[in-house]
Amino acid sequence: MKKAINVTLSIFLSLSLVSFSLLSSGCNASKTVKGGAIGAGVGGVIGGAIGKHYGNTAAGAILGAAIGGTAGALIGNYMDKQAEEMKKDLAGAKIERIGEGIKITFPSGILFATNSSTLQQSAKDDIQRLSKILNKYKDTNVLIEGHTDSDGSDEYNQKLSERRAAAVADFTSENGVDGSRLQTVGYGESQPVAPNDNAVDKQKNRRVEIAVYANDKLKAAAENGELH
Repeated sequence: MKKAINVTLSIFLSLSLVSFSLLSSGCNASKTVKGGAIGAGVGGVIGGAIGKHYGNTAAGAILGAAIGGTAGALIGNYMDKQAEEMKKDLAGAKIERIGEGIKITFPSGILFATNSSTLQQSAKDDIQRLSKILNKYKDTNVLIEGHTDSDGSDEYNQKLSERRAAAVADFTSENGVDGSRLQTVGYGESQPVAPNDNAVDKQKNRRVEIAVYANDKLKAAAENGELH
């Protein structure tokens, strides 16, 4: 509860500073300019605060990269188109639109055999389809995260999660996605989405999450009104 209060307080204080700065700039600025500046400022503050609050999870990466305002809305539309294509083409994945980005979750059972970091053929088919969409919408960064359940040692799970994230990134790159867009991280068993006390919930924790969010070029185009 204390952490949530601190996050809210930080957002409030930052919003106050943004608002004061805009009011101090004089009355010549139009309502549109003022509103857009406030929106962008608050969007960035909220995104950064939530990203920090959640840690370096896929959702946190997406929300931490948000810019808000009119530009953020344009980026959201750009992401909507991608997400619809992903939902249509990636039957084995859960696709979620979060803020100004997309979160993709693959259960590890679809991607890998037990205790393996070698992609199964069905996984390769999904990643090939995903890569095709990423190549169509080039102005994004892609964070690939590996997660495990609590079975096995911390060290083993950490290394397995890293290998699995790297395997997805490598195959994505092999399918034409620029490697400079890709970042990988393994979290081992440290970020469960369910208790590790039964087989069903452990299966939920064994997963690869992918965050797709705007790169600097896309943000600039949105802020300049050049993104349609």
